[in-house]
Amino acid sequence: MPGLPQAQPRVSSRHRRGTPEPWHEYPAMTKAPVFFISHSAPTFALEPGKLGGRLSVLGKKLCGVKAVLVVSPHWQTDGVKVMANESPATLHDFGGFPRPLYDLQYPAPGHLQFAVEASQLLVEAGFKASLDDGRGLDHGAWVPLLHLLPAADIPVFQVSLPHTLDAAGALRLGRTLAPLRQRGVLLVGSGSMTHNLYEIRQSAAGEAAYAREFTSWVRETVLADAAHQLADYRRLAPHAERSHPTEEHFLPLLVAIGANGGESAVQVIEGGITYGVLSMESYVWGLADRCAVPGRSADCANSLN
Repeated sequence: MPGLPQAQPRVSSRHRRGTPEPWHEYPAMTKAPVFFISHSAPTFALEPGKLGGRLSVLGKKLCGVKAVLVVSPHWQTDGVKVMANESPATLHDFGGFPRPLYDLQYPAPGHLQFAVEASQLLVEAGFKASLDDGRGLDHGAWVPLLHLLPAADIPVFQVSLPHTLDAAGALRLGRTLAPLRQRGVLLVGSGSMTHNLYEIRQSAAGEAAYAREFTSWVRETVLADAAHQLADYRRLAPHAERSHPTEEHFLPLLVAIGANGGESAVQVIEGGITYGVLSMESYVWGLADRCAVPGRSADCANSLN
């Protein structure tokens, strides 16, 4: 296929080991789940709050995951880029935060084979897509994964958001990547339920009513599986433009909705509101009710609140 590598993907030394990797030892799920995770500010890495602990619980329920694909608002490009880096660096793509945040690393390997497959799916669907072998993991990827999969022992790669992507295009992007779920690829849309950085409150001023009202509308619409309404959120949702002066942090939710395709019931992951205006509401679709894996929890509640 034009623009795609014709040679067989190189296999890293990590994947050549004689001992099976941990994710190979787990019984495969029929289809890997889909997450939407509100990653808030980079300090979420150091201040897990309500959401961090709940992601840790859910991470222990995952089984059969061969790789993680993350779509983050912190990688926007012309066309679609797919990370094809076998050893992606941990990018500290922010400034002005506490020194310990810059010392954190998430040393997960990449996965070249799945990156090539993702690129092929995108090209076949009409996206202008190409591989990027130098990209590292931005904080929209590694910060939530520190809580969901802290061992960093499962390969991670990213797919970028095109600069021109709109809500309908985000749904289409998710639908295009959805077949990877059958290959054991966990899809994560990492964004923020609300993202008005101009109104962040450092003092104990309480939670903004508009952030709660917007979150409630989105939750009701997600539970109703009304993708067409979510795609028209800027017209239909209360306080949409105030909650998202720009769209890039909401679009990963629509990517996740598209990747689920209405197939699986959603589980709400309540995360509260940080800094007065940043809602941490998150969701997961298709998480198995039981996962009989040593060291992993067997029970999966319908919601975490």
